[in-house]
This record gives sequence, C-alpha cells and structure tokens, in this order.
Amino acid sequence: MNVSLTMETEEDLLTCLQIKFYHPQQNCKGFYGRLPLGTRRRHAADDPLRLGRDDQTCAYILLDPRVSRKQLALYAYHIPQSSEMLFTIQNLSQRGKLSVNSSALGYLEKMDLPDKALIRFGEYEILIIRESGEAKANFEVEFEVLAVPPSRETSLCKEQTSMSLYSSFGPQESDETLPCDS
Repeated sequence: MNVSLTMETEEDLLTCLQIKFYHPQQNCKGFYGRLPLGTRRRHAADDPLRLGRDDQTCAYILLDPRVSRKQLALYAYHIPQSSEMLFTIQNLSQRGKLSVNSSALGYLEKMDLPDKALIRFGEYEILIIRESGEAKANFEVEFEVLAVPPSRETSLCKEQTSMSLYSSFGPQESDETLPCDS
C-alpha cells in the first residue's frame, strides 16, 4: 500500500514539457495527425525524446515531407545533488539548422534547453515550457497547437523578419513544394 501512495505522489510531481507548435499552413495540412494533442504522456527520462517524420526512430511524428527524418532530440538529465530535471536539445537534421532562442545549432550540436524556449526550423515555431517536478525516472510531455506564431507572443528572440529567418533555416528535406489549398 505504501508503494502505490509513493507512485501516486511521484506521478503528481513529474516534470512536464509543454510543447506548442505553430506552422503557417497548419490549418490546411495534417502535420500534427500523429501527435497526442491535448493529453499528457509519460516519457522515460533515460530515453531521448525524438521528433521527426521517421516513425521507426522518433517517438513523436510530424507528417510533413519537409521535416527531417530525425529533426531534433530532447535529453533529460539531473545536476548532482538536485532533484530538478533539466533538458538539452540536439539538432539531428543533417540538412538544416535549428535555432533555440535565436542561437543556431548545426548538425549534432547540443545546448541546454532554457525553461522557456522558442525552437525554429523550416517554417515551424515551437514553444517549449518546462514545468518543474521532482520525479527522477520519468517526465511528461503535452503537445498543443497554437493559433498564432509564438514569436509574436514572446520576447524570446531578437527582432527578425520571418523571411530572413525562413531563408536561414529553410526546409530541411524538401521532396516537393506543398502549397496550401484553401
């Protein structure tokens, strides 16, 4: 009985990554059809959270041929003598850069993920917010779609025009151009 109480307490204290997506064509494309939108999912802390279009290697899939097979990974870690779970982000795309709060990451480059981060690649903007918890073995992930670009709502990035950003971090593996049909 004590074990179940401990497990319930640990579940209540899981760190949660809120991952909020925006893409200018999201209303007419099914990019997020394979993401568990609106529900919290438990993820093992020792297993990198991979995002891309390859369902064999990625835990979470974007249905967009312009997204790399393996786009990015989030790795959980702890600082010695701390119960706080922190994360690093790594760019897994060989063909494109990824930016984290305006800092560019090349292929296999990694950096600490701030508590609130604006991630950009191609035309995607992803706002990641970390809610602290104390559990060591697992964390939760919650996916959401935003109606407006998070860069308009946050002051996380230096002022840049969308056009200059998209030309710098353009589509990674563009098999074809997919216009939005209204």
